[in-house]
Amino acid sequence: MKAVHFGAGNIGRGFVGLLLHEAGYEVVFADVNAELIDALAAADSYDVHLVGEDSETKTVTGFRAINSATDEDALVAEIASADVVTTAVGPRILRFVAPVIARGLAARADDAPRLAVMACENAIGATDLLAAELMDGLPDDDTREELAARAVFANTAVDRIVPAQAADAGVDVTVETFYEWVVDRTPFGGHEPRIPGAHFVDSLGPYIERKLFTVNTGHATVAYSGFLEGATTISEAIAIPAVRAAAEAALRETSAALSAKHGLAEADLAAYREKILGRFANPYLVDEVTRVGREPIRKLGRNDRFIGPASDYAEHVGGVPTALLSAIGAALRFDVAEDTQSVELQRLLDEADPAAIVEEVMGVEPGSALHDPLVGVVSEAQQDRIHRAR
Repeated sequence: MKAVHFGAGNIGRGFVGLLLHEAGYEVVFADVNAELIDALAAADSYDVHLVGEDSETKTVTGFRAINSATDEDALVAEIASADVVTTAVGPRILRFVAPVIARGLAARADDAPRLAVMACENAIGATDLLAAELMDGLPDDDTREELAARAVFANTAVDRIVPAQAADAGVDVTVETFYEWVVDRTPFGGHEPRIPGAHFVDSLGPYIERKLFTVNTGHATVAYSGFLEGATTISEAIAIPAVRAAAEAALRETSAALSAKHGLAEADLAAYREKILGRFANPYLVDEVTRVGREPIRKLGRNDRFIGPASDYAEHVGGVPTALLSAIGAALRFDVAEDTQSVELQRLLDEADPAAIVEEVMGVEPGSALHDPLVGVVSEAQQDRIHRAR
């Protein structure tokens, strides 16, 4: 069995690649980072260090690496004979990997089994997005129909904290012990790929939103609140009572929205919240708040970790989610010169009308229950920025 995985970074090697290796696949890593690909190509193995209460080290062998920028033909040939294709490149990069996957599908033998394609990204419907990008790049409906018959596109929900790595780590990776890889089984029609580390379910939507609106919302809340408190790492930040209280309050609101929208049991969500907060406190994961908080404009998007659950709360629970609004206010104050989106966000706060920021960055239109409260949050951040500049 063979799997082609796009994205040879820390998540690719330390999470998806590890689970595919343990499932018995030969893993072919594809990436545009020439230095990383050369290092992987020169290595016979790499170690994944799982840290937590029950730390252990696992060794990955039997992999290969291809530079997708300079050796696309070789990558097409690998996809043509693969059983599985996965990605961990970030949602915005999917449009760049879609064309080579399309070429690989076109090169598959007519009698080859359908290729399982799963985008393992922190986004709702990431595989749908990848499939749409792939199909949009094809010349006609006949070609789209032909290639669609050669693949199964399945959405996933993935969860594992992978912090920034030590400078001397090489291709080894340190990750937390906990992980979750949930896959929608319905597109496979009873013929799911054999991946023991993945959990196949009939209804993926609640799992995706539970993860995104608990793990990612909580992680970002701790990062932004901790940044304002002067903390350096996530574990330091969550040890600050005010930061933990902010995260707990925000996650109570996301849980209320998840329960009202999907019928998830409140007791189960409460236990899940506590487990997530405990993971953030893991002292073995040295994860900087500036890394977790990076790209605040993306994180403030309409369907992402703050506005998404806040909108669901307003719609399904009713009222204004004050704790999530406070977390959004903290995100607006994330001022890090090394982060281009942080710089752009601060520029918008200096120059743009609050309503324009709410509508253009957060995707919340006038008339929405959240619009006016969000305008107030942005206005407060602008006034605070003016006060600090004096």
